[in-house]
Amino acid sequence: MSAPNSNQSSAPNDAVAAAQAVQNRLVPALFTCFKEGYTFKLLRNDLLAGLTVAIVALPLAMAMAVAAGASPDKGLVTAVVAGFFISALGGSRVQIGGPTGAFVVVIFDVISRYGLDGLIVASVMAGIILVIAGYARLGKLIRYIPYPVITGFTTGIAVTIASTQVKDFLGLQTEAPAPFLEKWMVYLTHLNETSLYALGIGLLALFLIIGCKKVSPKIPAYLVAIVVVSLIAYFAHLPVETIGTRFPDLPTGLPAPTLPELSLEEIRELIPSAFTIAFLAGIEALLSAVVADAMTGQRHSLNQELVGQGVANIASGFFGGLPATGAIARTATNIKSGGKTPMSGIFHALCLLVFLYTIMDILAYIPMAGLAAVLFLVAWGMSDLKHFIQIAKISPSDRTILFLTFALTVLVDLTVAIGVGVTFASLLFMRHMSKSVEIQPEMRLTEYDATDGEWINQAGTVSAEGAGNPIYAPKDFVVPEGVAAFQINGPLFFGVASELSDRLKNQLVMPRILILRMRYMPYLDASGEASIESIIETCHEHKTFIIFAGLRQQPRALLDKAGIALDKEAAFATDFASALKMAAALMADPNFVAKHQDTHQPH
Repeated sequence: MSAPNSNQSSAPNDAVAAAQAVQNRLVPALFTCFKEGYTFKLLRNDLLAGLTVAIVALPLAMAMAVAAGASPDKGLVTAVVAGFFISALGGSRVQIGGPTGAFVVVIFDVISRYGLDGLIVASVMAGIILVIAGYARLGKLIRYIPYPVITGFTTGIAVTIASTQVKDFLGLQTEAPAPFLEKWMVYLTHLNETSLYALGIGLLALFLIIGCKKVSPKIPAYLVAIVVVSLIAYFAHLPVETIGTRFPDLPTGLPAPTLPELSLEEIRELIPSAFTIAFLAGIEALLSAVVADAMTGQRHSLNQELVGQGVANIASGFFGGLPATGAIARTATNIKSGGKTPMSGIFHALCLLVFLYTIMDILAYIPMAGLAAVLFLVAWGMSDLKHFIQIAKISPSDRTILFLTFALTVLVDLTVAIGVGVTFASLLFMRHMSKSVEIQPEMRLTEYDATDGEWINQAGTVSAEGAGNPIYAPKDFVVPEGVAAFQINGPLFFGVASELSDRLKNQLVMPRILILRMRYMPYLDASGEASIESIIETCHEHKTFIIFAGLRQQPRALLDKAGIALDKEAAFATDFASALKMAAALMADPNFVAKHQDTHQPH
């Protein structure tokens, strides 16, 4: 049989290494694209894609701002400023940034408590956090957020967004409180005040959006619906609320960059919101970039993406905009429209800038019920109901995390929901990990199978309590009396650290030699190290010689850093076979046997 081709065998590893190099580097994707060469064909494709995405983003940016309690122009300013910097400095070639539904709950809460000035400061702080995270190469940490937590809070956000739009969709004139349950109580008690004109406009917008998407995904469904219902409301003189009636003094163009002054106490109170904004921006941006990678076959630089998102949020804050991140729907539209480089995102921002200076007067005629319909569809897309139901069926633990995060997002606060969800998920994970860790005594084995290099007993299994775990030992070697061996299967962390010392202390008779087999222990933390120190002290107290067999790199390095120095009563062995040889040699020494008598444990 011929030897495998070394080039073929190394190809997958080279591809993985190349992908890792791309993800870890800190170079904007725009610079890379220009370095590779930017042709007229790429320019044409990016320009057309940018215009298409700008048309799609126009109603979405305004709707997101209205849902968050800000004026529509704030959404457009965010899409222009943040969208430009996300494309110019981000790590993805096709990412489109702007205001998204993920921030609506947080923005609404900050504006209601601290005003727009507080939101601006929170956005700038969130941007600084993201920049630091990017340069500290913390992008991979975001991937460790449990999926049930992400699905729980995104679905909760979707329910919250939809709930805030019921008032405009029905044309109710009453003010609804912020809390979810109280809001719905107001809706239910004022249903008789529903405006049939507003309801009709909203239903027509819903029908048009859904119909356009079914006819062709290339149709800018949101824009078509907004234009149609606006024309109907204008020419029919329908008595419905519009952007112009709610926001009569919409500014034109970009505002001058400013940074409001807040007291130190107010800034300190905004820190949790800033971290929440940074967390949401990082999560959604990287999720969007992953989707883009799957569609294009390329790889994004996740740490540079965080840097780009950070700078974008800082700039958006200076111009009085909202927090921003990568938008999955707009990014997908960019790719399907032929966008190839970050220039398509820059063109998208420039097109929106033109709209901001030229058509703000026209945008004032958009009915609020039409924007509510847009947000209903956005919320439906965010809810990810399919995966929500799927996770709920997987396991009780995932279901608990999912429902807990969802309920806290809707009923309490997004910041609380994320913190509790991640904490609870971590505790459940550690509980499951502690159950998977086994600390079992090795059986005294008498027969050696030379075929696969394992000891087997007469029943043909490898060990009495851990069948399938190979025990390498010399041929015909018998573990002598007075030697006890324990095998640790799994990480020795704080969830199970005490069990090891407890098992030893529960021995009625301490052996002359204790072998701790650690080949299958991949990880050791400070609690595990303290447990090992306790074991060494117990062994010294009872004159038991201890051998650590098969320590892996991370546990060995931690023990060295902790200053665990082995004396004449302890030793390291490279593997279990070496430990058994060492034990046999010691037990053959009469002086050692005389010095290390079996001792009874005190009770």
